[in-house]
Amino acid sequence: MARFVFPEWTETFKKWLGVLVMGAPVYLVALVSFGVTPEAIRTGYQPKQPVPYSHALHVGQLGLDCRYCHNTVDKAAHAAIPPAATCMNCHQGIWPESQWLLPLRESFNNDVPLRWVRVHDLPDYVYFDHSAHVTRGVGCESCHGRIDLMEEVYQAKPLNMEWCLDCHRDPTQHLRPPDQVTVMGYTVANQVETGRKLAKQNSIFPPTDCSTCHR
Repeated sequence: MARFVFPEWTETFKKWLGVLVMGAPVYLVALVSFGVTPEAIRTGYQPKQPVPYSHALHVGQLGLDCRYCHNTVDKAAHAAIPPAATCMNCHQGIWPESQWLLPLRESFNNDVPLRWVRVHDLPDYVYFDHSAHVTRGVGCESCHGRIDLMEEVYQAKPLNMEWCLDCHRDPTQHLRPPDQVTVMGYTVANQVETGRKLAKQNSIFPPTDCSTCHR
């Protein structure tokens, strides 16, 4: 019987193949373990911004409604980032010489957008529509946390698939009357019962199929 002899270069290939086969389970375990860490899901992520804007001051103390700055949040998939002109509606008269606001004034005077650093950044393969949630009564703080207490905004929730699916399977904990979505610290005597009534009243039965978020 003829004996087939593999070329000599395949010996190196076979050694590396053995390493890959033995190392694959270790790699998969490490990958899955890392995937649920705060570093991977960005919980607590708090980048430095070009202007030290305090939501605790503007929202918490002054009572600005979220929609004053993010004025498309109930109309479009994306929440708008306010232009410098929105900020200058107040700051032409308030702290007009502040060095902290110098980038804002330069942006306004030169008509060049400020380069804010995105905090809540979903992967490109995930579709999320702000208006679909806000107009159905999902409060801002359900996804963004107590923005009114944040000096600097950070990602308070994991925003991973498991977290989103938990809400889609049972949204009662997060539903409120749509006119209350921007109220921070919103509470009712019985949230579960209120949520069930709102879900039935407004026909809120979120889908959980893949195409809902992966389009």
